[in-house]
Amino acid sequence: MPKPDVVLIILDTTRRDRLSIYGNKSNTSPHFDDFASRATLYDRAVSPAQWTIPAHASLFTGTYASTHQLIEADRTLSGAYPTLAEILRADGYHTAGFCNNPLVGVLNNGLQRGFDAFYNYAGAAPNRPQDMRRSGIRRMVERRWGRFARNVGNKFAHSDALFQISMHPLLVPIWTRSINYTGHTAHSISDSLEYLQTRRKTHPETSNFTFLNLMGAHLPYHPPPEFLPAEIRNDKAAWRFMRRFNTEAARWATPDEPPLSDWQKHVIDGFYQAEIAHQDAHLGRLLRYLQTLDDTLVIIAADHGEGHGDHGFFGHSFVVYQELVHVPLMIHYPERFPQGARIAKNVSTRRIFHTIMDATGITPPLDEADPNADVAGLSLARSLNGTADKDGEFVFAEAFPPQTVVNLIHKRTPELLERLQLRQTRRGVYAGEHKLALIGDSVDGLFDVSTDPAEMQNVADNQPDTVRDLQATVAEFVKTAEHYRAGGLAYGTVSAEVEDNLRALGYIE
Repeated sequence: MPKPDVVLIILDTTRRDRLSIYGNKSNTSPHFDDFASRATLYDRAVSPAQWTIPAHASLFTGTYASTHQLIEADRTLSGAYPTLAEILRADGYHTAGFCNNPLVGVLNNGLQRGFDAFYNYAGAAPNRPQDMRRSGIRRMVERRWGRFARNVGNKFAHSDALFQISMHPLLVPIWTRSINYTGHTAHSISDSLEYLQTRRKTHPETSNFTFLNLMGAHLPYHPPPEFLPAEIRNDKAAWRFMRRFNTEAARWATPDEPPLSDWQKHVIDGFYQAEIAHQDAHLGRLLRYLQTLDDTLVIIAADHGEGHGDHGFFGHSFVVYQELVHVPLMIHYPERFPQGARIAKNVSTRRIFHTIMDATGITPPLDEADPNADVAGLSLARSLNGTADKDGEFVFAEAFPPQTVVNLIHKRTPELLERLQLRQTRRGVYAGEHKLALIGDSVDGLFDVSTDPAEMQNVADNQPDTVRDLQATVAEFVKTAEHYRAGGLAYGTVSAEVEDNLRALGYIE
């Protein structure tokens, strides 16, 4: 009997608090909400990282960024921790990716490893399944153009000079349009839906792993007008402001200085929520089909959220506040996850990796000391029955600042780097109702996120014992995570012996 199909959908750059099922007064996510009513919904899911590349690396390897070290656009994921796709393919799964984010689908960072087929909807040379049906000459030309375009894209990831040139407001509209920066939501959903339906008919004996990344909620914002609230849709000044803001890519990922007005932030957030609603309308086509498949494990989450001036920051480059790391998460698999359940425990989305391993009955052949060895202990199924999680009571988030953004700020407003400590790694630890945020080793704030979800009231001075205990917890976490990295298990050159073992197991070619 085939193992369950697995569908992993990542809603890139989607804030939890902007989905209606999580309390947003605007009806931004009716299809997500309807599907969630038949799934297990997590109220306190935390992303391990605040931006795309390290967050996806954690989803794919089950490790925190301090271990896997894929924290820059110009790095490559080590082969020491096999990815989801590699492990599932080695177990007989057919693996396919449908990706709208160029940081995942274009850069040579190892996130595409293990996929039998990978379709990229972003970049100057997107590819779709139907491209394979074209004539031989046309396919050859497209492959060569694709390789060239991909090489150019990777040069921007490795060159500060090219990256900073691309941030010029005159160039931003050109590259965001010409390279399909946010991909094509409708095409990717249509293709993944057709793939799922076709594979189940033509290869019923083979299990399938399908990864879908949707990037409709990412800047620049160009939602269809009908998804905007009326007061913004009919405001010419709002449209003029957004046309200008959409060209200011440097502001998308930097501190809010000089600060935008409350009206400007309201307009940006209105356009953002309209993009979420537009994406949800397309996603509904896929979800209506998936809700009929009780034998398929469906996991939907965000890799991270987005800042719109919250706590003085835009984008998702520097902080571990709730707007970036508190993310939506649902699991639809009636055999293991109750329909209509809501889980109030703090959980890390890195455990999506272990949940998939557990549900498919796959135990990676790892040493007992490996952080991923006990997949059952780290599966999110452990969160359902009140048993202690393998992670204990603590969940962590880490923000390693992207060096390209740091260098951009250094060139434009260097005084911000020291004043806001933007070169420092920020971390957060969740324990029950409390969250401690650190900048380096210094306390940024202690918050009761159950009563203060926006993290506006710092209670660190009132609870010094809690602060001290959680600081020690973070220090131990960093020591452990770096131990696995220092052991040659993550970023860097993999030893020939490790590489041979992984190849013999079928995890790498």
